[in-house]
Amino acid sequence: MHIGIITSEFPPDIGGVETYAFEFAKALVELGHTVSVFLPANHDITASYKGMTLYPILKLSKRIDQAILGRYSVDAWHVMNAAHSWLATVAKQPVVVSIHGNDFLNPYPLTGSLALASLGPLWRISDWLKPLDRRIGKVLTKRLMRHSLSKANIILSNSRYTEKVFLEKFPKCQGKTTVAQVGVGADFLNCPLKTQANPVPQLLTVSRLSEPRKNVDRVLQALSRLKDHFDFNYTVVGEGPIKTDLEKLATSLDLTDRVIFIGRQPFSQVINLMASSDLFILPSSILPNSHEGFGIVYLEAAACGTPSLATYQAGAVEAVEEGGSGFFVAEPSVDAIYEAIHKFLSNHSSFEPNRCRNFASHFTWQKVVEQAAPYYR
Repeated sequence: MHIGIITSEFPPDIGGVETYAFEFAKALVELGHTVSVFLPANHDITASYKGMTLYPILKLSKRIDQAILGRYSVDAWHVMNAAHSWLATVAKQPVVVSIHGNDFLNPYPLTGSLALASLGPLWRISDWLKPLDRRIGKVLTKRLMRHSLSKANIILSNSRYTEKVFLEKFPKCQGKTTVAQVGVGADFLNCPLKTQANPVPQLLTVSRLSEPRKNVDRVLQALSRLKDHFDFNYTVVGEGPIKTDLEKLATSLDLTDRVIFIGRQPFSQVINLMASSDLFILPSSILPNSHEGFGIVYLEAAACGTPSLATYQAGAVEAVEEGGSGFFVAEPSVDAIYEAIHKFLSNHSSFEPNRCRNFASHFTWQKVVEQAAPYYR
């Protein structure tokens, strides 16, 4: 079949939804399908992917994109973000929607935008129109989602938690959802496992540094209380608007000789870092308009043989096997994070790399695709 994927998140950008969209498309190709990926008009497509055709043509406005997509012939559509679900109301082909959490809690992109600057001579005052267009877009995008999500053939949720939150928000979609979860890439599962712990424990966080709810600041505060009692090195991978503030906090806590922020890294380097670390740390919080829908990154760490410290909340509960591929704090407070890392560094918590990998190996992209396949027909 020829599957058209609509997504505003895709490599080389880094993130959970980006990984989901790419790995899902890759699994479709491996199963023999033809895949066309429709991306925002400004998306970087310098890289090519075997079996996929990339079309950077979306304006992220239903008013414009409906006409653009109407020129393409596919057998079925797969929408990778709830904000694009408007397609289910106009497409003649089956439409499958994947939901992740933040995409319906705090919609992005604002596909309800009228793109006012594209209307005739209004482009001359585009800078003035942007704030107005954004306000209108926020209102209309939510309205579009309420109207269109129930029209999809099926809605794939990345976790049981996400499905629960989604149905509370969109009760008309009862009977339209299924929990497909996520997978973990073969590159993570095939990397060499570390045979013994590092002499100096290596701690790692990989995350976009854009949301305070990731609680990297609290990890730093906890580590500042541990630095006089334990040796460790803490590496933070990722870019984002709060990176500078986190670097300043690390300096103020006298952690500059223990903590390093290395920014965005190539895919291969992320795998190497995960495989060579002793503990992956990401104790995220739940906010009213944002949560950890699943947390592919916990599976990726486990696939590399590295356990995770997470918060026993949201989708992380399904992404980490307690005692097997990691452990939890009940609440991501500084005190709780301190106690958990103290326990780990004191060798009171030990994990087998093979058990970590075995847990991750149960999550495959082929299983996720198999949940969608019947609804493409």
